[in-house]
Amino acid sequence: MQSIILIGKPNVGKSSLFNRLAKKRIAITSDISGTTRDTNKTEVQIDGKKALLIDSGGLDESNELFKNVKANSLKTAKSSDIIFYMVDGKFLPDDEDKAFFYEMKKLNKPIALVINKIDNKKDEERSWEFSNFGVKEIFNISVTHNIGIDELCMWAGKFLNENFLDADEEEDFESYLENFDENSGDFKLKTVNENHIKVGIIGRVNVGKSSLLNALVKEERSVVSNIAGTTIDPVNESIMHKDKIIEFVDTAGIRKRGKIQGLERYALNRTEYILANAQIALLVLDAAEGFNELDERIAGLAAKHCLGVIIVLNKWDKSELDFDKTLKELRLDRFKFLAYAPIISVSALSGKRVHVLLDKILEVFANFTQKIPTAKLNTLVEEATRAHPLPHDYGKLVKIYYAVQYDLAPPKIALIMNRPKALHFSYKRYLQNQIRKQFNFEGVPLILASRKKGSKDEQEG
Repeated sequence: MQSIILIGKPNVGKSSLFNRLAKKRIAITSDISGTTRDTNKTEVQIDGKKALLIDSGGLDESNELFKNVKANSLKTAKSSDIIFYMVDGKFLPDDEDKAFFYEMKKLNKPIALVINKIDNKKDEERSWEFSNFGVKEIFNISVTHNIGIDELCMWAGKFLNENFLDADEEEDFESYLENFDENSGDFKLKTVNENHIKVGIIGRVNVGKSSLLNALVKEERSVVSNIAGTTIDPVNESIMHKDKIIEFVDTAGIRKRGKIQGLERYALNRTEYILANAQIALLVLDAAEGFNELDERIAGLAAKHCLGVIIVLNKWDKSELDFDKTLKELRLDRFKFLAYAPIISVSALSGKRVHVLLDKILEVFANFTQKIPTAKLNTLVEEATRAHPLPHDYGKLVKIYYAVQYDLAPPKIALIMNRPKALHFSYKRYLQNQIRKQFNFEGVPLILASRKKGSKDEQEG
C-alpha cells in the first residue's frame, strides 16, 4: 500500500490533519511543541483510494531528544510515496522551513506545501509569502474549519493506485467529509436533521392548500372555506411517516400584487419567511380551474429559495385536463425552471392519492441531502467533457481541473477551472443533465458554481 507522510516543524497541525483524514482521534494533539515523537500510521481513504497515512514527529534540533525525533521522521519520509510538508500559516515563512522543505524535495517524490491554519482573509494574504518556496503544489487549508482538504486529497489521489473502495466503504468515507470538532476530536456531518423534514405548502388563494394539509395529517387542522384568503397565519402540523417527522406549514394564499390587502401584506411576508426556513415546497395548483401567470410567479418563490419542489395538481377529480398534455405544458412551458420537480395529481377533499405525496416527500428530501462521492463525480465530469469538449474562450483553452460537492440541502457542486467566467450557461446545463442522469436528484435544484483555483469567487447557476 502506498504511503503519505505528514511532515514539518512542531505544532503546525500534523496530528490534527492525521486525525481528520483517519476519521478518528488516534494521534494526541496539544499546543505543546513536540507532542508527537514517534510516527503514527493508519489506513485511510484519500479521494476514494486506500493509502497508509503517517504522522511524523516535528523537525526540531533544539535538544538531543528532538534530534532523534527528526532523524526518525526523515528516515520515514525517504520510504514514503507522497509528502505533505506542513507549515503554520499564522506565521511568515522562515529559512529553517525552507531548508527542511528543500531537503524533502531532494527525495524526488510528489510533494505538496500544505499551509495550515488559514482561517480568514488576513491569513490568505500572508500565505502568498510562501510562494518563494518555488513549488506549484501549494494548498491553503484549515484543519479546524475543514477548508481546502478535499482539494489536497484530490491532488494526492492522482499519485495513488486505482484501488477504489467498494460502495459501502466509499459511502462511509464520504459521510465524514463535512465537519470536524477540533476540541472533541470527533467528526460530524453537516447539521441537517435527517429525521425532521420541513415542508411549506404554497399556492394561489383557494387552490386547496388547507384541504391538502388536513388530508395529509388526517385531521381538520386548518380552517377551510370558499372565501379567498381564509388562511392568514401559517398553520403548522407535524406527523410521523416511516420514522420521519414531517412538519407541514400551510401558508397564506397569494394574490396578484394589486389585490393584496390589509393583513394579507403581512401574510405574504410571513410566507416568504416560511419558505426561507423550509426544505421542500408543495406547489399546489388548481387542476379544475387551470393555470395562470400567478402560478408561475409563486413557483418562482420556491426556485428563489432553492427548495426541493413537488408540484401538486389538486382537484384532479374535477378536472377535464389530459394528464400527459398537462405534464408537457408544465415542464416545457410554464415551469421550465422546475423541470426537475415531480408532478402528482390528487384530490385533497376526497383524500385520493394524497398518501402518494408522503413517500414522495421522503424521496425528494433524500435527494435534497444527497452527497455525491468525489471520485464518482470527477469520473462523470471527465467523461462528459471528453464527449463534448468545453468551447474555447476567444481562442483560449477552457479547462475543468476537478469538481467537488461543497454543500448539500440543496446540493452544490464547485467546478474548479482555469477560466470560470467562460463557462456558458448552456454547457453548465449540459453538465447538470449529465449529473442528473447518473444520480437521483428528482425534485431538487442542482447548483453548479464555477470557481478559479484558489479563489472563493463563484458563478452559480
